[in-house]
Amino acid sequence: MSIHASPIKFGNLKLPNRIFYAPLAGCSDFPFRKMSAHYGPGLMYCEMVKMDALVRHDPHTYHILDYSADMHPIGGQLCGSKPALAGQAAKIIEDLGFDVVDLNCGCPVDKITKDGSGSGLLKTPELIGEILSNMVAAVKIPVTVKIRAGWDEQHIQVAEIVKIAEEAGAQAICVHGRTRQQGYRGPANWDHIKVAKEAATTIQVIGNGDVLDGPSAEKMFKETGCDAVLVARGTMGQPWAVQDILRHLDNLPPLERTLEDCRQALYEHFLWTHHYHGDHRVCVDMRRVGCWYLKKSSGTRQFRELISRATEMSVIKDLILNFPLGDLIEIDDTGQEADCCV
Repeated sequence: MSIHASPIKFGNLKLPNRIFYAPLAGCSDFPFRKMSAHYGPGLMYCEMVKMDALVRHDPHTYHILDYSADMHPIGGQLCGSKPALAGQAAKIIEDLGFDVVDLNCGCPVDKITKDGSGSGLLKTPELIGEILSNMVAAVKIPVTVKIRAGWDEQHIQVAEIVKIAEEAGAQAICVHGRTRQQGYRGPANWDHIKVAKEAATTIQVIGNGDVLDGPSAEKMFKETGCDAVLVARGTMGQPWAVQDILRHLDNLPPLERTLEDCRQALYEHFLWTHHYHGDHRVCVDMRRVGCWYLKKSSGTRQFRELISRATEMSVIKDLILNFPLGDLIEIDDTGQEADCCV
């Protein structure tokens, strides 16, 4: 077995492999994670939740954190900039049965950064340390943190934040190789992940950004020396991404996945979504989820047009099961802008 496909430990927690699935806001909901769990990522995260909403017991926030036993190992991710809430929020995550609790210091969207949360915390590294310290003191499960390389190219703080996170007692730090200013545009700079690994003494370093398949995961491991990789948009419509990556790392031939295989996976995702959400939500979700799974079909554009107008479950089901898929086409995912906050 390749060392990169081997288990990894966060403190006393042993994770089965080093390929993790990202917390994708608006994407990695319960049905998404049911699909993902079948293929066994080393760790997967729920969508991020706000600390203040969690501590005031907002029902919608708790709903986001729904999970089933087959989703372990699973992490909950917190978003917020108030140290006074951090320990209480982390304890709630632990009490809900999560294996890991993460602090989001990477989300670049304005509605999150305007109060200093998400990547807004990169402007105040010492506050990151204070929040992490409070989380570590409150829980027994591993605490992790996810950052971007910096607020912009003039303020790259990776090495500094690695040291701060170590001193606070965090077990792992995930580095997204883009700045907040970049958003999701342009290629990720993996040199920032390499810097994090060189600065780390006790903390595990997780690389994130442009890992879409086995070859890109292998390349990130080799170029940065990171301990694990976090796959984000590479999981969208490809719940089997971890399986493909692990096979590549172990020098096994790739599994052939036909368009019909993708159709059947989409139908399964549809069924889980129907099981979990109301009909209106299912119709809305399938407009984007369907295109994830069928992006390599020459008929994707027509499928998108039809499903975007569908308002009835029977129409959605018929489209998924009977739409003519056309031919398999090659697509270039590099530089594709992500539509989720990671």
